[in-house]
Parts: sequence; C-alpha cells; structure tokens
Amino acid sequence: MTYTSDRPATRWLNKVPAITFAFWIIKIMSTTVGETGADFLAVNAGWGQGATRALMTSLLAIALILQMRTRRYTPWIYWLTVVLVSVVGTQITDLLTDGLGVSLYISTGVFAIVLAAFFAIWYRVEGTLAIDAIDTARREGFYWAAILCTFALGTAAGDLATEALGLGFSLGAMSFGILLAAVYTAWRIGANAVLTFWIAYILTRPFGASLGDLLTQSRSYGGFGMGAASTSLLFLTVIVVLVAVAQIGASSRARVESAE
Repeated sequence: MTYTSDRPATRWLNKVPAITFAFWIIKIMSTTVGETGADFLAVNAGWGQGATRALMTSLLAIALILQMRTRRYTPWIYWLTVVLVSVVGTQITDLLTDGLGVSLYISTGVFAIVLAAFFAIWYRVEGTLAIDAIDTARREGFYWAAILCTFALGTAAGDLATEALGLGFSLGAMSFGILLAAVYTAWRIGANAVLTFWIAYILTRPFGASLGDLLTQSRSYGGFGMGAASTSLLFLTVIVVLVAVAQIGASSRARVESAE
C-alpha cells in the first residue's frame, strides 16, 4: 500500500515502517503475543492482573520514550513498542470487562467513538491520516494514541464476537480473517489506501487474539492446547527473526546514507 501526504520541513525521517507483507505478519503475531503474553504473566506466572498491568504500563512508557527520542524508523524500538501497546491495550479492555464489569457492547462502542475522535482531531490538525510522514513529535503522538485505541477496540470487538456473540475461537478467527481479505480486496480494486490501512489495522487485533485463543486454549474448550507459554515463545521467536532482518537492513541503509 502507498500513502501520500504533504511532508513538512523537519529533521526527522519517517518513524514507521513501510507497509509490506512482513509488516502485517509481525503485526498479527505481536497482537497474538499481546493476548497470550498478558494471560501467561497474569495467570500462569501468578503475577495477577494488577502487577502485570503495572509492569507492562511501565515498560510501554519506557519504550515510547525511546521511540519518541529516535529520529528515524528503528525496527527493534518500533516493534517492541507495538508489542507492549498490544499487551496494555488488551489489559485496558480486560480491566473494564473483568474488573469493572463493563459490557463488551459498551466498551466496543466507547472505544470506537474514542478512536473516531482521535482520527477527527488528527485530521483537523494535520490534514491527513497518512502514515508515510510520521516525522514530527505531534504526528507521532497522534499515531501512537490511535494505535493504542485500535488495540483496545480490537480486543473488545474480538471478545464481543467470540464470547458475547458465541462465535468461538475457530469461527472468530475465520470471520475476522475473511473481513481482512475483503479489506485487502477493496484496496486492490481502488479503495482509499489510508482508510483500508486503518480498518485492517483494527481487524488484525481481534484476528490475532482469536488465533491466540485458538492455539492456547485446551481442546476441551475448542482450542489446540498449545498453551500460552509455548505460543508466546513461538511467535516471539518469529517476531525477533523478522525484526532482526529489518534492523540489519535499516542499519545498512543508514550507513550508506551517512557515507553519501
């Protein structure tokens, strides 16, 4: 996908990666890790929801500081931030649903309204929602606020579909996968690239969460029984390999640019 916008004069380079097939693979896997990782720490490791939320929120704050201090896209910092946003976004929805008893219908609607408000303000201030020019602190602030909202919304929508509406893990993953395929098809035949990107970004969250539940839950609950630890480790390994390749490429390009 290609995104265009008027690039302002700035010392920063674009702070987000190109939207490639590898981008979506890492995004989906980071989403799954957010689901399985939060469950593993809170339940399997016995940390509890409160301690897990405090730790993950602190780590996210550190990652965001590192990300905001860079002047160009740095793969390992960017994707570390995405994984931590995924975990925290999941925990926000879980806190509302499990801790405060907020209906999934309400939380899904509220997060959708909040995300729409972020987009409206972002567009009003910057004149674009394109991500090919996340090259100022203000644009990056809008970007990460929107990303956090997409994870919270995706978590709520995914839980609403698989739990409240009774789709289950398998049908939930299949349904969101079909929706993603429909969005991709719409983009291929000429739909607005920015719109389809953000719709796809939202949908990858419930798709990844449903996939994570399908892999981790026991067979008696309709899952594959791999467990949260094994699934998280497997997906993290794939993420690390892909991000390492991206980091090597980015470092090579930076050296070439410095030499010119």
